[in-house]
Amino acid sequence: MARKTFNVLFFIKKARLLKNGEAPVCMRITVNGCMVDVLVKRSCPVYLWNQAKENSKGKDRMSVELNHYLEITRSRIHQIYRELESTGKTITVDLMRKLYYGVDEDSKTLLQVFREHNEQSRKLIGKDFVSKTVQRYETTTRYLEEFIKKEYQLSDIALNNLEANFISKFDAFLKIEKGCAQNSAITRLKNLKKIIRIALENDWIKKDPFAYYRFKLEETDPEFLTMDEIKIILAKEFTIKRVEQVRDVFIFCIFTGLAFSDVKDLSPEHLVKDNKGELWIRKNRQKTKIMCNIPVLPVAASILDKYKDVAECTGKLLPVLCNQRMNSYLKEIADVCGIQKNLSTHIARHTFASLAIANKVSLESIAKMLGHTDIRTTRIYAKIMNSTIANEMKVLQNKFAI
Repeated sequence: MARKTFNVLFFIKKARLLKNGEAPVCMRITVNGCMVDVLVKRSCPVYLWNQAKENSKGKDRMSVELNHYLEITRSRIHQIYRELESTGKTITVDLMRKLYYGVDEDSKTLLQVFREHNEQSRKLIGKDFVSKTVQRYETTTRYLEEFIKKEYQLSDIALNNLEANFISKFDAFLKIEKGCAQNSAITRLKNLKKIIRIALENDWIKKDPFAYYRFKLEETDPEFLTMDEIKIILAKEFTIKRVEQVRDVFIFCIFTGLAFSDVKDLSPEHLVKDNKGELWIRKNRQKTKIMCNIPVLPVAASILDKYKDVAECTGKLLPVLCNQRMNSYLKEIADVCGIQKNLSTHIARHTFASLAIANKVSLESIAKMLGHTDIRTTRIYAKIMNSTIANEMKVLQNKFAI
């Protein structure tokens, strides 16, 4: 029978100094010739490290605490090994590492719960979720998997092993490694927070790593089109039919405020007439399930009339492409029209709100048309157009005219 070997060694990584100038302490576990390195979340000044004794040679309080922690960690690893021996299980370095991090057969892990949530959410697309929301959770799961592998050298991590610094480290990973802007990173962290909340509700985790974490969203400056730019797009003739259709759908969204997912799903049943014979769009928003009540203005009505044959063939009011292709064509339209803005389907929604504000439509009415649950959301779109400012300044100028 081959002899079993087991060893624990502590050392520092001099090539990976931390911001404080200290070197991270690493633990190497060796089982039957196979080894794995594990960071123990401690550091030591390079000049104080004694490799022969595998500890700090300093006499200060920090050094004493470090040495005490390393001894406790060594004892814990030996205890894990003895317990595995007593059960007769095959001992591997990967199993030792997982048990050190608290990942065992009985404990719930972060990615496990995340994937269970995503699988359940995908089944509820069209009922409780839209496809884009589920895709966002799945992307967050993928980012977490990359982060855990890079930071902890693990394929997953036990929920009960999550600490407050896990959140701040993941935040930094999103911004540095994945290039996320502040608000994009916050979206990923909010996805993670929901999973943690599920874990807390089910007693799968003992403490909340988000307990003292506060989200800090940056104020955005939504881009929108001016009426002059809208007229340029409307007047432009396109020889390619598909580009013309994209333009028409985009203009329709500008004059109705509908989001892409809502205009794509728009069907004849969503059109109603009031007692005066005026045409309205009545539809629940896919994102919030809030009912939208939107008057169909002449420009939007002419577009509906232009594509009335589409409804007869497809059951939908407009020929809407997928969001990615729509945005791709919109960039071409911007170039052809000489508009120096990054056109997208969502800019139409910004523009609708801005035009309404410029024409003195109340925030409450805009919120109802946009299907917002909170008027504070509507204020994000409430960008006062230059024409409004110019008109107001003319009034002021006339008052002080000599």
